[in-house]
Amino acid sequence: MQRWEEDNQACLLAALSDVRLELKQFLGRPVEPGQAEEPSGRVPIQEVRAAMSAAPALETLCTTFGLTSFERKLLLMCAGLELDSRFQALLAAGSPDQRHAIATFSLGLAAFKDAHWSALLPSSPLRYWRLLEVTAADSLTTSPLRIDESILHFLAGTRCLDERIRTLTEPLPSGGSLPRSQGVVADQVAASWSRAQTQRAWPTVQLRGSDIIAIRAVAASACTAVALNLRRMSASAVPRSGAELELFLRLWEREASLSPSALLLECEDLESADVAGEAAVAHLIETLHTPVIMSGAERRRSVDRPVLWFEVLKPTAAEQLQIWDETLEPVAMAVNGTTSRLIAQFSLSTRDIQAAAAQALNQFANSASRESNGDGSRFAPGGEDGYRKFEKELWEACRVQARPRLDGLAQRIEPSAKRDDLVLPERQKQLLDEIVLNVRQRSLVYDRWGFASKGARGLGVSALFAGPSGTGKTMAGEVLANELKLDLFRIDLSQVVSKYIGETEKNLRRVFDAAEDGAAILLFDEADALFGKRSEVKDSHDRYANIEVSYLLQRMEAYRGLAILTTNRKEALDPAFLRRIRFVVEFPFPDAALRAAIWCRSFPVQTPTEGLRIDRLARLNAAGGNIRNIALGAAFLAAGASEPVRMSHLLQAARNEFAKLERPLTDSELAGWL
Repeated sequence: MQRWEEDNQACLLAALSDVRLELKQFLGRPVEPGQAEEPSGRVPIQEVRAAMSAAPALETLCTTFGLTSFERKLLLMCAGLELDSRFQALLAAGSPDQRHAIATFSLGLAAFKDAHWSALLPSSPLRYWRLLEVTAADSLTTSPLRIDESILHFLAGTRCLDERIRTLTEPLPSGGSLPRSQGVVADQVAASWSRAQTQRAWPTVQLRGSDIIAIRAVAASACTAVALNLRRMSASAVPRSGAELELFLRLWEREASLSPSALLLECEDLESADVAGEAAVAHLIETLHTPVIMSGAERRRSVDRPVLWFEVLKPTAAEQLQIWDETLEPVAMAVNGTTSRLIAQFSLSTRDIQAAAAQALNQFANSASRESNGDGSRFAPGGEDGYRKFEKELWEACRVQARPRLDGLAQRIEPSAKRDDLVLPERQKQLLDEIVLNVRQRSLVYDRWGFASKGARGLGVSALFAGPSGTGKTMAGEVLANELKLDLFRIDLSQVVSKYIGETEKNLRRVFDAAEDGAAILLFDEADALFGKRSEVKDSHDRYANIEVSYLLQRMEAYRGLAILTTNRKEALDPAFLRRIRFVVEFPFPDAALRAAIWCRSFPVQTPTEGLRIDRLARLNAAGGNIRNIALGAAFLAAGASEPVRMSHLLQAARNEFAKLERPLTDSELAGWL
């Protein structure tokens, strides 16, 4: 490379010397003796060129953009001002005031015998590709000319990306090896480009998937295979104004022509309401004549350019297992069998697996004792307790990595309720146990026992919790999340349901797609607002509402996690919808015995109480949620009076709660309280 740089410099200096000589002759300046001949002791420039491993930069530039000999001389005249001090004195003598050295079209037209006016046109290579800039607008022929900085560096043999490109894009170097399933996609992209490379009719490639890091790695691998540099650009950074966009497109094509490159356009952050952004992206895709890769969930089409779609999925279960084994090799004894359970629950990318493993290993290294086996690189797990602790740390690390981003659509609930806090009849408790069993054994039954091969429909674990308010439906969701050690998200239906056609479906897709990797528990509270009986089609809005419900049914059946719907009005749900729900758990209004059990669990052991009559309290016709409100209200009343919680405090709190419900307390409910 160093030899090429030296030879390139020699070729450039020789070309500058020829142009300087021609200018001297025109300006009537004396020519030094022997200037036109090769200096003694130097290899003739023709021999230098013949021995070069690659063409000189000047030759590459002229060939790439089709410069005529006159345009070549104009370019060298402007480059000489920057590279050769002798040009400064020469061109200053040719300037009107003989003080400022400037290069102009007027000087070139007069000095060079092969001059032609078409070199000055905006469509000429010098101006179209911004190789030269006219620095003033008052006169085309007499305004100073300046060579583009990145072009100057290119001629000198050094690559320097144009600042206007560098600020909008980022380089993506080739990464490490890909999982085989992703490597196949990279090979397919490279093959499609290889077939089109000879005609330079590059098809646009769209890589679709939820893992942008994997998409970048696939794109980088494909570009490496066909010797292309890769830079990424956010769709939100694409210039909106016509002039700025055209300038970017022209500069990008110039750079890509000199150094073969592909552009990865990441459209994930482009909002559908951004009309100007959508138009700019569409224009970019249609106009660029260089390789373009797009990422994003929405399929994009082009009018004049073929588009090839490829799915970039997470590594397969077998590939994830291999990545886990390689990443956790230092503690292989501590994770025997654990990774299989992790894969059954979480679908993680290579980066997420490595991050989760690093987090757990760091915790493990801090808590476990070190046991050197020669190189001091392995940790001793510290017995069975150490194994279990490391498994918990690894599970929690996976939860963090897989935690979905549902900003504005859902609220993550930190589950605090335990199984003992939930008071239900035995049949309902049994159904909750079966839900836990279905989630935990899903991988065994579907994958190893072959039920998944019968079709994807019905493989999701869905449950409907139906019953009056305050009967424990949301608490039951917390209990399940605690037992399964999974994240619980309560879906904000006010944000999901939209009056605009198609928006509700799009929001539902966002919810399920985001939650899929970690198989989080989704809680659709008061779901009858969204999943009511499908109406008869009377207008277009009814038709689209039914489409939204059908879409929801499909996603629930294929969702690999647990989806819980709660409703106060089971009768409002579509029977067809109920048939496709795996579990239906009725939460009855508690009878006296259940209310007594709820009252017993309402006060923490730290709460001071005095003279409480649970049998009397159980007569109060209230659901569990109301009972907890009454207990909490009584605690505050007692704390304010500096007293233990007594029946008198509970009576006042009960009256407040029932007034809120607009229900009077009956004599039978209050009999024997005080």
